[in-house]
Amino acid sequence: MNDAASVKHSDITDKGVTIFTLFTTTGTLICCALPILLVTFGLGATVVAMTSTFPFLITLTQYKIWVFAFSGAMLAISGWLMFRSGRSCPTDVALAKACSTAHKWNKRIYWTSVIIWAIGFTAAYLLLPIRIWLDI
Repeated sequence: MNDAASVKHSDITDKGVTIFTLFTTTGTLICCALPILLVTFGLGATVVAMTSTFPFLITLTQYKIWVFAFSGAMLAISGWLMFRSGRSCPTDVALAKACSTAHKWNKRIYWTSVIIWAIGFTAAYLLLPIRIWLDI
């Protein structure tokens, strides 16, 4: 009984951190990468409409360093929780299957979050310096 309760609490904690990490990395994509990409593709009017409809995007963009730092820290914590040594599933067959399924989905969500964060970071901080360096 104690084994099941600890697995349930651990899975809930890991899943909560993973979902929160996905949410924060998606915020980086929405605040910084999406407007830059839309303007790059000539859709500046869409960005104007987005910022007038959702004015909080301007605030997110003003604090993008903090948004990226916080979401990067969440990615680091989530990665540590998932890939730390000593992590194991219980010996009970049903609990082991549930634990392994949860871990598989946590890894999928985590790597999706890493990709989203990398896209947002590239669009917000790397595209313009690379463009200037290539003289395009």
